[in-house]
Amino acid sequence: MKIKENLFHYFEQAGTKVIYHPHDIIYMQEDDANSLYLILRGRVRVYVMTSSGEEVTLEIIDRGRIFGESSFIQNSSRPTSVEAINEVELIACHLNDLFPYLKESNELTISLLQMMSQTCDYLSAMVKRAYTYNRYEKVASFLLEQEQQINHTIPYTHEELASLLGLSRVTVTKVLNEFAKKGYIKIAYKNISIINKKGLASLLNK
Repeated sequence: MKIKENLFHYFEQAGTKVIYHPHDIIYMQEDDANSLYLILRGRVRVYVMTSSGEEVTLEIIDRGRIFGESSFIQNSSRPTSVEAINEVELIACHLNDLFPYLKESNELTISLLQMMSQTCDYLSAMVKRAYTYNRYEKVASFLLEQEQQINHTIPYTHEELASLLGLSRVTVTKVLNEFAKKGYIKIAYKNISIINKKGLASLLNK
């Protein structure tokens, strides 16, 4: 879920604009959680680090998305790390500065509650995809999920999809090419368009 642009001004009043360059770390896993972030421009990668040092990508998000929800829990630490993929402009808000605007705007409060609910749904879907789906079902379910949220071309490279789905880049490319041959999707540079939702959904409704 994305925050509507008519609500951006609340974050602008409560927070501070910051810019990060490609591969800059915005925060690390286990850092103190004291700020919420709204993306104005660019894309960021949310990931976790395993005990063996492996980075597992959970999500890639862009303009209008919020991250850092763990700051809603008092004295909490970050469960994930976040890095900039490209040039990123954010608004960083301390919750104490944002609270007065939550009282002022029911729409803002509802949007943040819906966002947190959707985050839980996304994590549940990710666990299901990781442990119960084969490679075709993993790619199909992810594309359908993203298309529902974005409602236009899906801005992921094959490498990004591979990282998000726990597959190799070669496997993702083969699956996408098969989907394209069947007329389910159209592939362009760093973009994927779904042209047959029913075809993709049929893979998940066996």
